[in-house]
Amino acid sequence: MAKAFYLTTTLPYVNADPHIGFALEIVQADILARYRALCGDEVFFNTGTDEHGVKIYRKAQEEGKDTQSYADEYAAKFQDLKQKLGLFEGLHFIRTTNPHHKAAAQEFWKRCAANGDIEKKLYRMKYCVGCELEKTDSELVDGKCPIHPNLEIETREEENYFFKFSNYQKPLLEMYAKNPEFVVPDFRFNEIKRFIEDGAEDFSISRLKEKMPWGVEVPGDSAHVMYVWFDALINYISTLGWPEKEVDFERFWGSKAAPNAVQMAGKDQIRQQAAMWQAMLISAGLPPTKQIVIHGFINVGGQKMSKSLGNVVNPMDIVDEYGADALRYYLARHIHPFEDSDFTMEKFKEAYNAGLANGLGNLVARVMQLASTNLAEPVKVEFTPYPQEFTNALDAYEMNKAVDYVWSRIHLLDQKINQTEPFKLVKTEPEKGKELIRELVRELAAIDLMLEPILPGTSGKIIEAIMANKKPENLFPRKE
Repeated sequence: MAKAFYLTTTLPYVNADPHIGFALEIVQADILARYRALCGDEVFFNTGTDEHGVKIYRKAQEEGKDTQSYADEYAAKFQDLKQKLGLFEGLHFIRTTNPHHKAAAQEFWKRCAANGDIEKKLYRMKYCVGCELEKTDSELVDGKCPIHPNLEIETREEENYFFKFSNYQKPLLEMYAKNPEFVVPDFRFNEIKRFIEDGAEDFSISRLKEKMPWGVEVPGDSAHVMYVWFDALINYISTLGWPEKEVDFERFWGSKAAPNAVQMAGKDQIRQQAAMWQAMLISAGLPPTKQIVIHGFINVGGQKMSKSLGNVVNPMDIVDEYGADALRYYLARHIHPFEDSDFTMEKFKEAYNAGLANGLGNLVARVMQLASTNLAEPVKVEFTPYPQEFTNALDAYEMNKAVDYVWSRIHLLDQKINQTEPFKLVKTEPEKGKELIRELVRELAAIDLMLEPILPGTSGKIIEAIMANKKPENLFPRKE
């Protein structure tokens, strides 16, 4: 029986071109969405763009553009990733400037307010524009945000609306205790538990419209717009048609007794995803997230990616030269799913040649050359269930282990060809040699089935070659 499976990424902020860090998250999520669909589940896969906030407003002003037009321009670049990265056909794309989303955000606000969790007060704070978050002294290093050290910390004093996060320290800790796998990996879960144990302070959820006019208007107070995080987080449910489409919401997001949604996010998002958002859901009377998967950062040559260093990697440049599946392979196998990893083009090219050109591509050519030369008709293949080692890895969000397992099967099939020498056997014992070649094709088909969620474009070419009994064109030309 098919199960409903909901998976969402964080929404990238549309103040810059897509970089390889977002490509990592969307590819990881895409592999999971495809895998679950191939297992027979009904999948709702969501991503989109976060388009409100002071950074976008300021950038549009700097470039002399209308703010909405500026957001449209950058949102289109992220929408283009669907085709360029070979993403899941049913991927939903939500924009926080969408009228339905804005209405849903206002309804969510009303529900939290009705529960007594929103109040207006005057406050003074230290604020990182890069994070769109207020910062305590303990979170700063030499007065700087450790994530955005090149941006000045702003000191702000104004009247804002606050969410009473302090009401949710105990409920959150109780929820964490009941759900020991709520955050993956464990060390990130421990991080957020320590944060909440140290105290949950109320946080600002609005800005004065006269200072920051680009946002969703606060219900009943046109002088304020919603703080970007309060607005953006609600996309996870507005994309399901909440609050009108109750059936779709409950099927995919789940109920309080059986939450169903899985969120993927970077390590800089853990507070917003695993604490703030969960408290907001409780306040609005809605089910929590089922599970949150936190990945690390991609560094470049041992340094954090940044515009000032000029080391930001554009994934589209790699796709243009090597193809989408080459990038998907590298991100899935050579970038750790949970910890920080380093990227250089030298490492990428080495992995491409070893794993794809000399590995998978060479194997497919060998097997299908044998088949097309010696078999009169295509081999009939049966699609068996995924091996346990493969499913265990993907169920644990360990894409690298799943891909390693597939490549172990590629290596074994290569060894089998070397040891059995079917090209010789087919000459001395034709029938025995032909049956051996059929076995090789059937094993290639089993490998191809596992490749389908990881390298969908390549997988399609391999199965086409098997069905047509022909050697495909060079799948991965070697790069010097």
